[in-house]
Amino acid sequence: MDEGQLPPAARARLEQATQAGTWTSSLTVGEFAGLRSIGFEPVGQVMGSTVHNLGWWYGAPIDCGYRRGMFGSGGAYTITSGMRGAWGGYGAYIDTLYRARHTAMSRMAAECAALGGDGVVAVELTIAPFQGAAHHLEFQAVGTAVRAAGDVRPGRAFLSHLSGQEFAKLIEAGWVPVDLVLGASVGVRHDDWRTGWSTGAFAPAQEVAGWTELVSVTRHEARQRFLADTARTGADGVVVSDIDLSVHGRECNYNDEQHDHVVETTILGTAVAGFRTAHHPPRSLTIMRL
Repeated sequence: MDEGQLPPAARARLEQATQAGTWTSSLTVGEFAGLRSIGFEPVGQVMGSTVHNLGWWYGAPIDCGYRRGMFGSGGAYTITSGMRGAWGGYGAYIDTLYRARHTAMSRMAAECAALGGDGVVAVELTIAPFQGAAHHLEFQAVGTAVRAAGDVRPGRAFLSHLSGQEFAKLIEAGWVPVDLVLGASVGVRHDDWRTGWSTGAFAPAQEVAGWTELVSVTRHEARQRFLADTARTGADGVVVSDIDLSVHGRECNYNDEQHDHVVETTILGTAVAGFRTAHHPPRSLTIMRL
């Protein structure tokens, strides 16, 4: 995103910061010392945000994987947001999540470039419902833009969840952050008669195979998306910052007397690339406590 495409409020805030001649940050004293130890300086706190409507698809009936059988029998299998032909809104939700994340991070990177920074460290990405508006989410990315001493500048601003100390250790080890990467997936599975039998009050201690499959398949799809997002950056690898898995039940869209289970998995990390440098073993950063 070009600097000129930033929202008016963001441009005004950057102009004010530039005129004041001082920088702001969300760094701790330890993080600031870590950055200084490898020749980096903070140039200002930067952010990007957007509010997205999930659209009517999000409220559409969702295929829960249940298939009727003869004489009242039937079975279920896991439906994920990435499956082609699956009816419903979870695929639209994941697509919106990726687009909104890209918009928020692009605006943050544009603010970094406007301040003359080389990249952003300690990025926090938050996703929250927009109060008073159903099916709307606010995406916000906040971090501290930093600049290296010297005349060599990267081709584009890097984005990283790494703290100041972690960033310093990464640079000293001969690696640089490239971009934030994400893997996300949602899976749904109908609680069929097999699940009911396995979870009943008088059922023996045993694995609930349907729920195991739901978690495993959804997590696998999130990992595949995570790897694909890492490959997009051209980096050598990725360090993971957070893996989150949430589970909740819901009434079945096709039968109010029956239930489904929904699993949402997200993986967030920083793609990294190696660079040629004389090898120096990582040293501990000494922090003086006052």
